[in-house]
Amino acid sequence: MKKSAFIFLVTSVFIVTSCKNNDFSTNIPSVEQTQFTELPRDLRNYRYGEVIPIFQSSSTIYAEVYNTIRLNKLPSNLWKKLNADELAKQYGAKLVKLNGPRYWVLNSMQGSGKTTTGKTVNFGGIEMKLRATLEFKIWEGAQLDGHYSENEVSRQTIWIYNKGNMIYELTNPDGEVYRMQSYSQEIDSTLSINDLETLHKRLKLPKGWSYRARILEEDSKLNSNGKAYVIADELNNAYQKIDSE
Repeated sequence: MKKSAFIFLVTSVFIVTSCKNNDFSTNIPSVEQTQFTELPRDLRNYRYGEVIPIFQSSSTIYAEVYNTIRLNKLPSNLWKKLNADELAKQYGAKLVKLNGPRYWVLNSMQGSGKTTTGKTVNFGGIEMKLRATLEFKIWEGAQLDGHYSENEVSRQTIWIYNKGNMIYELTNPDGEVYRMQSYSQEIDSTLSINDLETLHKRLKLPKGWSYRARILEEDSKLNSNGKAYVIADELNNAYQKIDSE
């Protein structure tokens, strides 16, 4: 399974893998957590963001995923000041990915199995927690910014979509369906949840792909069962495959 469109491997709080050979987490000092925010009962259109430092040791890539969930709502004035190149230089990273702002389009979530609270760090006044460490070989990440390419994510989560809400889905030529989990303002800073119903007018879908928006007639759960398969469109909106089983 190719690990393309890397940023969409990390759109969940619950992704956890191990980094066995090097501990680059010491490159970024921990701080005492001073920022706290409660998650709303309904996560739909809830804002968050991630900082992803990426390190390299020989032919192996290590990526640390820090996000704002339960700490803050990604304050715009501070987020805009972050500079990926400066952060990479400061922490000795090969590069740093600023992933956001992002907004959930699901209503609630559940996590089980291996989850992590992680250390707290401070990026330009924005506190985040280390939520995951990913490890893969250089050749596995050759298309880090690819779109419409499936990524395997190790996590145990349940995305919950409530009856009466609009959902947004991509279907590939084989009939496999991917449901949007979050939309991004990284590429289009004006994109809003109200634009998603007619997003097909903007997407340059590969041959055989289709997009649709529909209202749920009953509650729906999207269970990763330990492995989730995620894709991204060219606006960096993230979708998870619906298990046919």
